Amino acid sequence: MADKVEKIKCLIIGSGPAGYTAAIYASRADLKPVMYTGMEPGGQLTTTTEVDNFPGYPEGVDGPTMMVQLQQQAERFGTEVRIGMVTAVDFSDKVGGIHKVTVDNSKEIEAETVIISTGATAKYLGLPSEQRLRGGGVSACAVCDGFFYKGQEVAIVGGGDTAAEEATYLANICSKVTMLVRKDHMKASKAMQHRVTNTENIDLRYNSEVDEVLGDQVVEGLRIVNNETGEKEEINITGLFIAIGHKPNTEIFANQLDMDPTGYIITKGKSTKTNKPGVFASGDVQDKEYRQAVTAAGTGCMAALDAERYLQTIETEEAETVSA
Repeated sequence: MADKVEKIKCLIIGSGPAGYTAAIYASRADLKPVMYTGMEPGGQLTTTTEVDNFPGYPEGVDGPTMMVQLQQQAERFGTEVRIGMVTAVDFSDKVGGIHKVTVDNSKEIEAETVIISTGATAKYLGLPSEQRLRGGGVSACAVCDGFFYKGQEVAIVGGGDTAAEEATYLANICSKVTMLVRKDHMKASKAMQHRVTNTENIDLRYNSEVDEVLGDQVVEGLRIVNNETGEKEEINITGLFIAIGHKPNTEIFANQLDMDPTGYIITKGKSTKTNKPGVFASGDVQDKEYRQAVTAAGTGCMAALDAERYLQTIETEEAETVSA
């Protein structure tokens, strides 16, 4: 079995903006990175129609095109991009230790450094009509897509701080925001609740859920149901924003890496370092605050630089040991 184990200097798990940016920097630093894309090559941006807020695209770009270009840039500098899913990990506790990774339940890899960029998955309601219109007016990111609905009527689902913050953000752009809260109260902090209730063009509705998203190719309306009375109502909207949370894709790292109660990987200070030497985390997998493509890309850069410096430190220590 030993002759079947592949040895890699820098392994990147995940292929969103964080993973590809890490790959660009790591390959330029001659770390010879190998990337495994995971089940969703390109990450969440592949489900986004228009990206208007990423620097360098004055006319905007659609998400899948942007990810293809990032992949091409990473490959131009020598990154090896592979289709595959990391299914198990065994990270070393030692500085200079070797991290063991299994791909697709069969292939064994030993890596000197690992950059985790597996991202987070937005939670959706699970309605067929909602899934059908994702990218056609249904979005899980108001900051990303709200601009496209300037002056229009939209709805947002959720009752926490994120939903409240996104509702007030949308209220500055859109003519009307209907906010649907499943319970008879909001989970958001009192300060955020006050912001919502004090914003005139937010129509706050408690005990309200989405029964159906209306429209064939794009969102044209919403059927709302009151979960206490069963009464249904249809409203005209052009955009529906789901703000009921995200789930970090960190299951395979459980009991290996330090995480917060919701499963986000904890990194040290302003770095991308995890509690395991030589293992770094970048992008939405360690960021539940901003969740933007540009911030993910920034931490991907940081992770590659952290990995490069880590390897340089080990090489220096080994050289000093030999000379001594």
